Amino acid sequence: AEAMTKVGDTDLGLWDDVDKFYYDVLHLPDGTMEPLKVRSMVGLIPLFAVETLEPELLENLPGFKKRMEWFLNYRPDLASLVSHWEVDGKGHRRLLSLLRGHRMKRLLVRMLDETEFLSDYGVRALSRYHAEHPYVFQVNGTDLSVGYQPAESDTGLFGGNSNWRGPIWFPVNYLIIESLQKFHHYYGDDFKVECPTGSGRYLTINEVADELSRRLARIFLPGSDGKRPVFGQHPRLQTDPHFRDYVLFYEYFHGDTGRGVGASHQTGWTAL
Repeated sequence: AEAMTKVGDTDLGLWDDVDKFYYDVLHLPDGTMEPLKVRSMVGLIPLFAVETLEPELLENLPGFKKRMEWFLNYRPDLASLVSHWEVDGKGHRRLLSLLRGHRMKRLLVRMLDETEFLSDYGVRALSRYHAEHPYVFQVNGTDLSVGYQPAESDTGLFGGNSNWRGPIWFPVNYLIIESLQKFHHYYGDDFKVECPTGSGRYLTINEVADELSRRLARIFLPGSDGKRPVFGQHPRLQTDPHFRDYVLFYEYFHGDTGRGVGASHQTGWTAL
């Protein structure tokens, strides 16, 4: 948490208080720091650092409890950077998180925005904002850009893959859902967020996790037209009785249509 708040010997942190989002910071050889304002999954990953502690667990781990209290008493500068773990939540649980409620809520505003991260089929790895507004970084007279690529990469630089440039990558969506469930375990039903952003519909964090689960499942389920988004426009896979019910799992999925992209095979990640 301290490294994210004070990069190197500066007061520059990864959190941008104007955009309400986490950005990478490039440390240049001359010592200057340059935030890379790319709205990507990287900025959502701090959500994953969360755990709830049951009250009986703390009583059964006196050494752990003692060390936690030591940090609160003797390193308040560090304790202030994370969640208020000493404050009881639902069921007298404690929260260990990189994010306090305010920043978590601000991240969810972007993540649940259908013009940014939220797709009909899950959370994109890159905000759709960058389709019309590519991020451009100038170095040595060259413009390097990051744009929204919802499916295959438009360059061979990544071997044809673009996991981090806009598609829906299942493993990180799984981790988002799991993290939201943990936050709900602490905050309970009284903590609600707008989902989708701008819709006027407010859900508990657990209901948001359920909504993301439904959107991910929609990739594989037949729609009102009888077609599965995962199979895209492939006629044989969509209609042939020998193929249509044998659902394949791809490396990642199109950020707008849910079509399977990349190799179709089971690996340690995609087995999720």
